[in-house]
Amino acid sequence: MSGSTSGTRGPSAPRGPGTPDAVAPVAVPPGADALDAKLAGVLGGRTASAFEKAFGIRTVGDLLSHYPRRYAKRGELTAIDKLPLDENVTIVAEVRDVRERPMRARRGSLLEVSISDGQGFISLTFFNQSWRVRELRPGVRGIFAGKVSDYRGALQLAHPNYELFGDARGLGADALDALGDGLADPSALDDAEAKRWAEMPIPIYPATASVASWQIANSVAIVLDAVKGQIADPVPDGVREERRLLTAQRAYELMHRPQKDADYMRARETLRFHEAFVLQTALVSQRRAAHAQKTAARRPKPGGYLERFDASLPFRLTADQQLVGSEIARDLGGDIPMMRLLQGEVGSGKTLVAVRAMLAVADSGGQSAMLAPTEVLAAQHLRSIVKVLGPDLAAELVPTLHTGQLSTAERKKALLRMVSGQAKLVVGTHALLSDVVQFYDLGLVVVDEQHRFGVEQRDTLRQKGATPPHVLVMTATPIPRTVAMTVFGDLDVSTITELPAGRKGIESFSVPLAEKPGWAGRIWARVAEELAQGRQAFVVCPAIDPADPVEPADAPENDDDRDRDRGEELDGVRDDLAEARARRAARAAAASGPAGRAGAGATSAAASATTPASAKTAAAATRTATAKAATAKAAATPKASTAKTSAAQAAADAPRPPKATVVETLAHLRALPALAGYRIESLHGRMPSEEKDAIMRAFAAKEIDVLVATTVIEVGVDVPNASTMVVLDADRFGVSQLHQLRGRVGRGGVPGLCLLVTTAEPETLARERVDAVAATLDGFELAEIDLELRREGDVLGSIQSGGRSSLRLLRVVKDADVIQDARAVAFEIVDADPLLAAHPAIRGALERRLRESEREFLAKN
Repeated sequence: MSGSTSGTRGPSAPRGPGTPDAVAPVAVPPGADALDAKLAGVLGGRTASAFEKAFGIRTVGDLLSHYPRRYAKRGELTAIDKLPLDENVTIVAEVRDVRERPMRARRGSLLEVSISDGQGFISLTFFNQSWRVRELRPGVRGIFAGKVSDYRGALQLAHPNYELFGDARGLGADALDALGDGLADPSALDDAEAKRWAEMPIPIYPATASVASWQIANSVAIVLDAVKGQIADPVPDGVREERRLLTAQRAYELMHRPQKDADYMRARETLRFHEAFVLQTALVSQRRAAHAQKTAARRPKPGGYLERFDASLPFRLTADQQLVGSEIARDLGGDIPMMRLLQGEVGSGKTLVAVRAMLAVADSGGQSAMLAPTEVLAAQHLRSIVKVLGPDLAAELVPTLHTGQLSTAERKKALLRMVSGQAKLVVGTHALLSDVVQFYDLGLVVVDEQHRFGVEQRDTLRQKGATPPHVLVMTATPIPRTVAMTVFGDLDVSTITELPAGRKGIESFSVPLAEKPGWAGRIWARVAEELAQGRQAFVVCPAIDPADPVEPADAPENDDDRDRDRGEELDGVRDDLAEARARRAARAAAASGPAGRAGAGATSAAASATTPASAKTAAAATRTATAKAATAKAAATPKASTAKTSAAQAAADAPRPPKATVVETLAHLRALPALAGYRIESLHGRMPSEEKDAIMRAFAAKEIDVLVATTVIEVGVDVPNASTMVVLDADRFGVSQLHQLRGRVGRGGVPGLCLLVTTAEPETLARERVDAVAATLDGFELAEIDLELRREGDVLGSIQSGGRSSLRLLRVVKDADVIQDARAVAFEIVDADPLLAAHPAIRGALERRLRESEREFLAKN
């Protein structure tokens, strides 16, 4: 059997990447794994180079882990006289006539092939592919698959896929064995092979313009044949048999060459467990290694800094703050370096907990360094620490700021305080990582907003301790349990959910200018109402000025099916989100009773939110309507879902309006009559450090009414009198960013208002993000929504260092049970064999599957 898996190249065409010559089986040294073999040794240098350039694939394991992103169907066998238009069909037919002619409107030739099944005729058309004449000869029979179209009243298949009968080279060994004597009977061969071919799933791979999906499939097939029987299984035999998993060899075979849908589904189940098991083994191993280190215990002393600080506090710590404080104190008092992740809602008092830990370290004579992502936040932290300490403690502990914008004299003074040990508390930015920064006795490293730092930066600060310092990693972006287990499995996790007493709360609303352009003016009228009550407002823009580059859209995949795939992905994400929202809505309704289920539509609620009196009612109505809409979406028919997806896709493909900028918005607001007389200033990252600090001080002192800024104010900025947050082009921000920005208001005794202004069309993912944030204040709920919207493929990358994760199949939301199971197995194995000496396959899998950036993350964080 011969033929082509694509209408773009056939077996007689010149070879290119992905069409390598078959080679002998891979020679694997004793104790080695075929997955580590270089791809060039199997496919040849030219093909291997193409894969490395296109995907970064270098080894056999890399290629076999380049899984199909979906599986296509050729369709049921159909008689030609019953072919439906605009549908994908598969037919068995004989070539009757072949003609080639030059095209009239442009250069090149058109090949027209007439085929018949005895009941009717259909034409196959190929552009500029004269070489197909050599195989599509009159009398040749085969199977043809493609989409039926009408050209001048006649049916045709343009560039169809096909397989031709009569050449056994196209049959796999299993198919030949199954057919047996049937090879002597052409008709039996046709029927059996036609049925097998028509029902077989077609792997569709992530592809590029230079390496097509069918070329990847060809290369994978050659690699699978070359490494047959030589792939080691990372999962121990007993674990595999107990869970009825496939061997690694069989899983790769069925993933890439399934005969039926059940094959790749079972392979996914096995390979999903492999991913969870390898990652959890790495995390557990790192946890054990960290516990093997020793450090200096840091305990507070009677009458010391911490005891005096606690006695001076004018308020009681929340129950969560007390619980987390006791966990940290227990860690600091031991001789094993603390490795703890502290997560909590925006404004929950994480910094106060960190300050108490720093004072305990100071009591033991040690120093603490807090690493902040921006100068604005570092300066804010220092001011807050000095204020909360009071004049006496501040004078003794000498809190010191170190950033890159300090003057030469200030920098020398800060460096001297650190190296002499005079500064017990140090706050800084990336400048703390400089080689010239030295500490007398660094006992604690606090990393604020950990996701803003790379692996090397965090490790550099740790290395400045004479003994391994304790590490406290903080984030105000709540992390679902499964993500914490997957990404931060080597850390102990503490959580603060309780907010300090006296907070008035925040009401959030989506302002959809795509449907309600008239609401644009009302935004600023609403801001003016807040200012008239003596309050202040933030206005956040995604760019500083029009010259700022627009974020690049995700590059489309170079595949004929990319549009359909985009629609399927939108459907999948939207269905997941709808189901999650429906579950949350049901829980909320059950908790609140009949009152919690009352409310109007989301649109009317958002509209009424533009008046202060209706804000609270509108918030409840918006959330109720959102949950109802989500439930309706989850129950939508496939046809309705497809229609919505098409509309969403069209909206997503439409040109976007220019981004809102700080420069233009500042000028616009200053010219508005509604804001006449109010003091409006700007803040962004291009300003000198002194100017940024002066602006923030003036805003905190109520000398500025409206601050137009970029996300430089995203975290840590604490202005209790600020009541209003307006985020322009909110659809250009992520879920966690919007949640962080909203947390800048409602921090004092005045209620907060957050207006998320968007021009995104309904049913787009960008709009889903905005509506999701507007619908809830629960950061942990938003963290789950964020995962559902983004999918989990980029979870490790976004949380770690921005790179792509090696995880391909594991879904940290849906696969919580798999992750938990794999973690339990990993603990059993590592506890019994810490060095994995008896498990060489696991050691090889750790090296192979964890990318370099992830290995560094696990080792250094």
